[in-house]
Amino acid sequence: MALDGLLYVDKETGGTSHDVVQRVRRIVGQKRVGHCGTLDPDATGLLLVTLGQATRLTRFLIQARKVYEGTVRFGISTNTYDASGEVTAERPASGLTAERIDEAMLRFAGTFEQRLPSFSARKVKGVRLYEMARRGEETPDVSKEVTVDEFVRLDDLADDRVRFRLTCSSGTYARSLAHDLGEALGCGAHLCELRRLRIGKPGLWFDIERALTLGEIERRTRAGESLGDACVALSAIPLPFPSGTLDSQQEQRTAHGQTVLLPGLPAEGGDWDRLVDRAGHLLAVGSVTEKLGGSQGRGLVVVQPRIVFTASGTGQDVVGFSRT
Repeated sequence: MALDGLLYVDKETGGTSHDVVQRVRRIVGQKRVGHCGTLDPDATGLLLVTLGQATRLTRFLIQARKVYEGTVRFGISTNTYDASGEVTAERPASGLTAERIDEAMLRFAGTFEQRLPSFSARKVKGVRLYEMARRGEETPDVSKEVTVDEFVRLDDLADDRVRFRLTCSSGTYARSLAHDLGEALGCGAHLCELRRLRIGKPGLWFDIERALTLGEIERRTRAGESLGDACVALSAIPLPFPSGTLDSQQEQRTAHGQTVLLPGLPAEGGDWDRLVDRAGHLLAVGSVTEKLGGSQGRGLVVVQPRIVFTASGTGQDVVGFSRT
């Protein structure tokens, strides 16, 4: 029987996020497995893995804020911006001070266009940048808008290294920040360690403390032991929008992708909602198509089911919902 839910994985070094997905598929014995945000092979920490019907919730989790801790090594630049790459330059870092590092880090707070590393998975005209870079080809400049909420030093500079904490939007490259920090300080730098600790937002965090390594997940699964807090059932997955409870008639309408009228939801047109039965089981995710009055955002709303879950595990996206 297919599992539907969310798995907290503590990723170790040496494998890609896709490698984690492939191994989870083998462990749980099902193909329908996804992940909510890539970690580089050298990075460790929290990787949220979706199972079964929960894979259709990935789009709501993948864009969440990320919190990392890591280490920057000053004085050495690499072509990948991390420790796995080839050294491209070495410059003295003897003049660095904690105050200069703090001032430079502050310049990266806020929303800005970040230049992606040449060794990244972004595609340009159907070709990934790292494929061009590995062939020795000149890679085009590609940037994207990112937001850095926090980029701060955690301890004193020692052996040209400093630990940091980073809170940022999805898609932010920590290794680009390390590289750009080194350039701003005039000595070069690269990322030599990175660990993801949290995903989400204040009041709705997914934390590394709940996660298990793949080895432990496999051991417990083979032994028939519980995965404990590392595994969350579909209906218990926290989503960043309100819930509406359906009566029996509305459940039938939702199962067929038909709109339902709900009172009291603090939602506006276009907002997402969880649609649950009276026992709290998740039946669908829908969006508000119309608001019919009320004050302070709590009038009657018309909700269109967009993703409908089924007991059989097949499920469906309905009403022309885009999968992209």
